Amino acid sequence: MVEMLKVVDLHASAGEREILKGVDLTVNEGETCVLFGPNGSGKSTLMSTIMGYSTITVTSGQILYKGVDITDMPVDERAKMGIGMMMQRPPNIYGVKLGDLIRASSPDSGDEVIGEADKFKMEGFLDREVNVGFSGGEIKRSELLQLTAQRPEFILLDEPESGVDLENIDLIGNKVHDLLFDTCPGKQRHVSSLVITHTGQILDYIGADKAYVMKNGRIQCSGNPLELLRDIKKNGYGECDSCQIIKL
Repeated sequence: MVEMLKVVDLHASAGEREILKGVDLTVNEGETCVLFGPNGSGKSTLMSTIMGYSTITVTSGQILYKGVDITDMPVDERAKMGIGMMMQRPPNIYGVKLGDLIRASSPDSGDEVIGEADKFKMEGFLDREVNVGFSGGEIKRSELLQLTAQRPEFILLDEPESGVDLENIDLIGNKVHDLLFDTCPGKQRHVSSLVITHTGQILDYIGADKAYVMKNGRIQCSGNPLELLRDIKKNGYGECDSCQIIKL
């Protein structure tokens, strides 16, 4: 099986604080992996480090994407290689209209995605500055519209269901499913992904092949996603009866 992403003994810091303390993790081609963990365990930092954001400094370890070492590669080069990310709290981008960003993100003109903005309930946002004045749900839909335009081969999703009201959870869940299981004529593929979730609600829409539990900056264990979620709800993060591996 082809490894799309391999994280090897990754240590990383934000400022003077070490957050990732030796992370090992693998996502294979066409695989959807879920990342569970308590608040402050390093999940979002791991996502940002994989994407290459400059707020995080890698101090040791490697990030391999399709066998290529991308540990020191800038964000734009990672995006060109096919990595995309839906952030939990993306920044406002003043002076840049959403429609223009979608066209810039697309490998073609972006017109096809622009034409489907109504399916994301975003048709009235295309001439607005990115995320400026957007609600939490609107930001999620905007991020998904941008990823749809980018069409990445590997997607990082940081809590896609958080902050989404009951009226919009179906839309968000179904659009995430469409991203991961792209069945456009002549373009069928199963996108690889790493998904952070606290509630597990997104699993109702995408399922998952494997789950990791992160705690104190390390991967604590891995196992079946639904079994691990059940154990976490029952026991918290202290004990995971369904874990397949334990990292000390």
